[in-house]
Amino acid sequence: MLLSNDDGYSSPGIRALFDALGTWADVVMVAPENEQSASSHSLSLHRPLRAREVEKNIVAIDGTPADCVYVALHAGTRFLPRWPDLVCSGINRGLNLGQDAFYSGTVAAAREGALRGIPAVASSAHPKGDTTRFAELTSILARKLFDETKDTALPRPGPSVSRRTPLLNLNFPQNWTGELRRTRLGARVYEEVIDVRRDPRGREYIWLGGPGVRHDPEPGTDTDAYDEGAASITPLILDLSRADDGGLTEHLLEKIAGI
Repeated sequence: MLLSNDDGYSSPGIRALFDALGTWADVVMVAPENEQSASSHSLSLHRPLRAREVEKNIVAIDGTPADCVYVALHAGTRFLPRWPDLVCSGINRGLNLGQDAFYSGTVAAAREGALRGIPAVASSAHPKGDTTRFAELTSILARKLFDETKDTALPRPGPSVSRRTPLLNLNFPQNWTGELRRTRLGARVYEEVIDVRRDPRGREYIWLGGPGVRHDPEPGTDTDAYDEGAASITPLILDLSRADDGGLTEHLLEKIAGI
């Protein structure tokens, strides 16, 4: 099994999950050298990467979470003894609810595995929650996913990688009630702030984002589950195309026909 995250290899969350998964699986951790939160699915194409063996089965790479999974999967047996049965990512220090899934490096690490046909789980939690407990449940879920997919998972990458490869997004609230719900992505609304400042030399610099966040109430969503103290498991899809846009695309095509 391949394990990664976006908080870095030394994060308590990934260490707890490494230990929990190790009770039943052979785990190799390939994770960022440093904090890479909100790096989404970016790859480092304009500079070389450096890999460092921290200890047995733990490798740190000075890149993004997607870099880590990409390198691990495509470096032959340099990091992995064979093609992994699962990719797990987390436990993230902080939630990845709603549209966080688009920004999250933790979710992207799992998605990189799913894009290669490997069933994948991303796990995130409130930073003040019981990380050990969350790691144990994530490990149980990963084991069940392995049992369900071990006979259908692809043995190696190829052009026939299925868009139906399981990709699960798991989130735990701080005071988890013990309930786990199957959900869809909700609406997580941040206080969008641009903080413009100047350094001692008078040069301008910018901080993104504000501290506030709220959830639009919508039954069946991961944000609703979180607000009610339940953990959520949201199946994500790799095919981002929209089946029905109300005829907008066809209308636009008619407008530009013959130009």
